[in-house]
Amino acid sequence: MMSSKKHKVLRKAIFPVAGLGSRFLPATKASPKEMMPVVDKPLIQYAVEEAVSAGITEMIFVTGRAKRAIADHFDKAYELEHQLEKSGKKELLKIAQGVVPKGVSCTYIRQTEALGLGHAVLTAAHLIGDESFAVLLADDLIHGETPALKQMAEQHGFYGSSVIAVQKVSGAGISAYGVISGTKQGAHLYSLNGIVEKPKVEDAPSDMGVTGRYIFSPQIFDHLRALKPGAGGEYQLTDAIQMLLMQEQVLAYQFQGTRYDCGSKIGLLRANIELGLEHPEIGKKLRDFLKNELFQKLQ
Repeated sequence: MMSSKKHKVLRKAIFPVAGLGSRFLPATKASPKEMMPVVDKPLIQYAVEEAVSAGITEMIFVTGRAKRAIADHFDKAYELEHQLEKSGKKELLKIAQGVVPKGVSCTYIRQTEALGLGHAVLTAAHLIGDESFAVLLADDLIHGETPALKQMAEQHGFYGSSVIAVQKVSGAGISAYGVISGTKQGAHLYSLNGIVEKPKVEDAPSDMGVTGRYIFSPQIFDHLRALKPGAGGEYQLTDAIQMLLMQEQVLAYQFQGTRYDCGSKIGLLRANIELGLEHPEIGKKLRDFLKNELFQKLQ
């Protein structure tokens, strides 16, 4: 049965950014995949802005080697800001200074071994303590009128439960996801009773696939510590969620918005085009180019 209880406001978010980004080689040979741009912002900034919209003020980045660019991006750029101010470029100065909003802190911790998403989250346990927290995967850029994590935070605030994001997936694509089974509680909300990782189409328990947004109670860490490594020696977050829902209510929320799988080349290109069309500076020019030039080349 669904329960409702007042819960603490979310303050902390974990961003697992230690992956190698091998799908984008050679672009990611020396630069993190999370720094790949969509129009004029890197993927990681979209994720941080989404976290800020949900009221989160402490950003925790679980990094690997060759990830210094992420820390540099969120650091203060004294020389750049000085030059912009000196040149009278006030709008650009405002953009540079607004990468990290006031009152928001960034902490970086190294995941020394690539042992999976579950291990990455557990690496930050000592920085979370005994409170609920969010996990955002920057590969998943979710665009909508209300940011996805803000929608999820409202559900978490009302029910006090862990919440995982899901989206409807059709056809053979379902085999690329963790797929939930659960009881529908509302238009977009499910009470979870299981997750099957990358099932065959005929074995999928639903058409709802898990995406890269999570809100967890701190009890998830107990289950992450109890995990045994699976294929490739990795510790799977899905396995810990399966254990958590045996102990307490876990909700799945079908967010409203468009998800771009920017872990793939086609997903990143699609995000650039569709968000570019909405961009106030280049939207009209891009639309004209697509209609008047590119479309003709495709004939």
